[in-house]
Amino acid sequence: MRYSQYRFKFYLNASHAIFIQGILGDKHPHTWEIQIDVIKQQGEFVKFENVENSIDKFLEQYQNTFLNDCEPFNSINPTLENITEFFLKEIQEVLKPYGWNIFSIEISETPTRSFIISLVENNIITDLQRKNLAQDIIDKSFANKQ
Repeated sequence: MRYSQYRFKFYLNASHAIFIQGILGDKHPHTWEIQIDVIKQQGEFVKFENVENSIDKFLEQYQNTFLNDCEPFNSINPTLENITEFFLKEIQEVLKPYGWNIFSIEISETPTRSFIISLVENNIITDLQRKNLAQDIIDKSFANKQ
């Protein structure tokens, strides 16, 4: 069984401060690297530029900001994990009209520290398991269209 996926990378300059044991830490900046792996459903051709511009437009609202002042991070702790969870949901909505599904998202706040959310329950999977998972995603996507 064969499948293909695409990987996109985006960069976001923003600062944040996180609460640790109820105490707000220091405000500090990051250049966040956002990497998404996506699977394109069968369908019309979509220019990469259109997909990239749509994601850039979403991210623009957070560019050069203090995340703690932005929704939803003014009410939830803007940890790496919470940012990744939120961006996963929002970017998937951005991709929906193009017929793309996120396979995994990785956000790095430093070159040595990332948080990854994938559709697998553990990070150690075989190539066969990865292919079967991708095929399941494709099959479910087509089932929803019928």
